[in-house]
Amino acid sequence: MNLNLDGKAALVTGASRGIGKYIALQLAEEGMDVAICARGQDDLEETAGELEEKGAEVVALPLDLTDEGAAGRFVEKAADTFGRLDAVVGNVGGNRRGPFEELSEEDWDEIFALNFRSHTRTARAAIPHLRASAEETGHAALIYVSSIFGRELGGAGLSAYNTTKSAIISLAKVQAQELAEEGICVNTVAPGSIRFPGGSWDRRVKEQPDEMEQFIADNLPIGRFGQAEEVADLVAFLSSERASLLVGSCINVDGGQSASLI
Repeated sequence: MNLNLDGKAALVTGASRGIGKYIALQLAEEGMDVAICARGQDDLEETAGELEEKGAEVVALPLDLTDEGAAGRFVEKAADTFGRLDAVVGNVGGNRRGPFEELSEEDWDEIFALNFRSHTRTARAAIPHLRASAEETGHAALIYVSSIFGRELGGAGLSAYNTTKSAIISLAKVQAQELAEEGICVNTVAPGSIRFPGGSWDRRVKEQPDEMEQFIADNLPIGRFGQAEEVADLVAFLSSERASLLVGSCINVDGGQSASLI
């Protein structure tokens, strides 16, 4: 399937490692120029080099999207460099695990800023550029990486994570209604347990092989962890005009792990 992404430009937040990195690499593989950001400069530069090896023009900015003004600077640098933005992928995020009563106001403020406000700020800065691309080509895409634990209960200790991941799905649904007429398709992807080098599941498999084998048997019907490339493939499709009928959707990428009926 030709996604017709060659010569277009994308922006991916939190893209120095993990799912964000694989999304950026897949978009570059499809012929897009890519802007990436992350807090850590070393990993960011390494990923930028891999993107350039695929032929992409790259913007790589080390910054913290929870800082006021950082999202705007990132978006404007990407738009100025590429002259356009056709797809924006909000991937940055994290977790603050603990019983609700033990989470402080600072804990909530920090995870809310990272998992939600970073996305609203990026989207606010990026939508005018997406609108311009949609006026030219008929299509642009705004995509958020949430979690299956934004669609359903994640369990004890995940109140902050669950709440903020659910908020992103809600935000995307409303934005989709507001922007669809202009050719901007807004969607969310909800990964399940994804294993990639250096990630938490990768570490657990190495440290607790027996426990992880049981986890797979109990939770993953396909009999294995998901791969970051599989999430990236879906994001690439959603970035393209081939996905133009997908508006306000939240799509699980979880190998049957989740239990929600909607």
